[in-house]
Parts: sequence; structure tokens; C-alpha cells
Amino acid sequence: MLEDILLFVAVGFAAQMVDGAIGMAYGVTASTVMMSMGVPPATASASVHVAEMFTTGASGFAHWRARNVRLDLVWRLALPGMLGGALGAYLLSGVEGDFIRPLVAVYLLAMGGLILWKALHPPPPHELSTRKVTGLGLTGGFLDAVGGGGWGPMVASTLIGGGTTPRYAIGSTNLAEFFVTTTISFTFIFTIGLDLWPAILGLIIGGVVAAPFAAMVTQKLPDKPMMILVAVVIMLLSLRNIVDVVDKWLA
Repeated sequence: MLEDILLFVAVGFAAQMVDGAIGMAYGVTASTVMMSMGVPPATASASVHVAEMFTTGASGFAHWRARNVRLDLVWRLALPGMLGGALGAYLLSGVEGDFIRPLVAVYLLAMGGLILWKALHPPPPHELSTRKVTGLGLTGGFLDAVGGGGWGPMVASTLIGGGTTPRYAIGSTNLAEFFVTTTISFTFIFTIGLDLWPAILGLIIGGVVAAPFAAMVTQKLPDKPMMILVAVVIMLLSLRNIVDVVDKWLA
């Protein structure tokens, strides 16, 4: 049990350092690792989101202290994100694990590809309307719940591409994610319950410890190399999950 906790402390620390620094990939990274260990998609998403209640809270507070947050943007993202997240969690909790696993693996592979594309082809700045920000929050919350991650890759990168100052896009996305992931977590608790407490505890410890350090490096860390590295790792782990599913089908 202690080995499991320490393993996920390392996973949580690494995932939060990346997420806090570039505004994305905590949930995608942690969920991909858990699914590669054979954890069902709904259980993986529930575990990651419960851990994220603590890590996003710590990260959001750290970004607020570092003045990386615009509260008007936070609420425009958080409210529709909470609705989308609750719908996604409810849907995932009612679907058989063997059916949804390959779909989630493909989604996580696509998220890795999206991060890689954003790193190599930064979109030209353009203003996002209030309606588009609302739609972004709703879609991001839904896909985050279903895939166990994806809020950051979709929301933070779109905001930056829309002309939002990167530090405000990252900080506001992290703080809004606290409200979204709390809603998702309670939806899972009331539908499928919780399991894998050693993993959850490890993710919480590692993420909370990393949060203040990640917020400090946001203004200094070059995004492109980190995004490329994260994208490659996520895509490789997702491909492994897909290969495992295909092997089971052919066996």
C-alpha cells in the first residue's frame, strides 16, 4: 500500500507541475497512467477528479496569490463548466467499462495530439466572444469528465489563442477548474462511489506539494518544450491502452 501511495505521489507531483506551469494535462496525464494500469475509465476519472479537488484548489489559490487570475473570466468558464462536467460524469457512470475504455483511450490520444499541435502551431490571436467562452466552458467540462481530463488542453490553449494574456489564461483556467472538478467529483460519488484511496491520496499529496512551485514557474518556463514532451508521453500511453484493448478483443 505504501508503494502505491508513493507511486501516485510522484505521478501527482509531476502532473501538477506540468498543469500548473502550462495550464493543462494534470487530468489527462493521471488518467492515462491509471488506465494503463488497468483501472476502468469511470473509476480513473472519479479518482483523478477527487484528487483534483485539492490540487486545483491549491493551484488556483497559488495563481490568485501570484495575480495570475481574472475573476470575471473564472466565472464565465466555471458555471457552464460545472454543468457540462455533471452531465459528462453522469453519462460515464452509466456506461459499461469495457465499452467506454477504447473510446476514452482514443479521446486521450486525441488530447495528446491537440497539445502537440498547439505547441507546434500556435493559433493567431483573435478575440473570443462571451458566448464562445461559455460554450468553451460547457464543452471543456463535459469532455473533462468523460475522458478523465482535457479541461486544460481545450480551455487554456483556446483562451491563449483567443488573445488572452497567457498568465491570466492559465491562472483563470486553473481556478475555474476547482469548481468544475468539485462538481464532477460529487456526481461520481453519488453515482458510482469511490475506490482506490491509496491512488487518490498519493495524487493529492503530490499535487498539493507541487502547486505553489508550478505557479511560480508559470511566468518563466518555456511552454513549447514542455507541451511537446507531455503530448508525446500522453500519446504513447494512450496507444499502449489501445493496443491492450485490441489484444483482449483478439484473444
